[in-house]
Amino acid sequence: MSTLILSLETSSPICSVALHRAGKLVGQSELRLEKSHSSHLSVMVSQLLENTNHTLADVAAVAVSDGPGSYTGLRIGAAAAKGFCYASDIQLLAISTLRALAHQVATTTAHAHEYLYCPMLDARRMEVYSALYTHTGEEVVAPAPLVLDSATLSEQLTRRRVLFFGSGAAKFQPLVAEQPHAAFLLGIEPSAIAIGELAYEAYQRQEFQDVAYYEPFYLKEVYTTTPKA
Repeated sequence: MSTLILSLETSSPICSVALHRAGKLVGQSELRLEKSHSSHLSVMVSQLLENTNHTLADVAAVAVSDGPGSYTGLRIGAAAAKGFCYASDIQLLAISTLRALAHQVATTTAHAHEYLYCPMLDARRMEVYSALYTHTGEEVVAPAPLVLDSATLSEQLTRRRVLFFGSGAAKFQPLVAEQPHAAFLLGIEPSAIAIGELAYEAYQRQEFQDVAYYEPFYLKEVYTTTPKA
């Protein structure tokens, strides 16, 4: 039987789940509701499996969006993925949120080879989580937190056309309005469909995570405050 992979995307306000067989989409579900991940994720998975006439026992691996992104969302996704893996003794895959977002755009862009792809996830103020990829997914600039100004990625922009997208791209656009190599695609959100497509490749390479010790790639430490007594 072909490999069935369940994918979870919880790094953004959108909660998304998908089911792929050998890299081909079987079904997907998406919920655009703030702070809904913890209460709706398991229900969405159950409904997706039921609607596609499958059970968790049919699934070979669970793929989770690895981050960066929302700290709370990533933790919820990781906890759910671990629970599914423990329950059915199946493999865990972790897929870069930024690489999946770049894949999502590159596979639907005409003349894709002409661009570099720069996903930007909104962080605080003028900061984003970002990376740079070729149309085939090769990493050009590693994931990092970037403080945006008019000189951001200027070296790359002098050489190649760069397509910017994701929740942080809009605040970068005015800073490079005069840069002819900068192009923007707004309204692009992380999707479990892209996670699932990359997950099949990772499954074939046996890039499995240790379920007990897996932690999402937060990129930056989370700062918490201790309540005053």
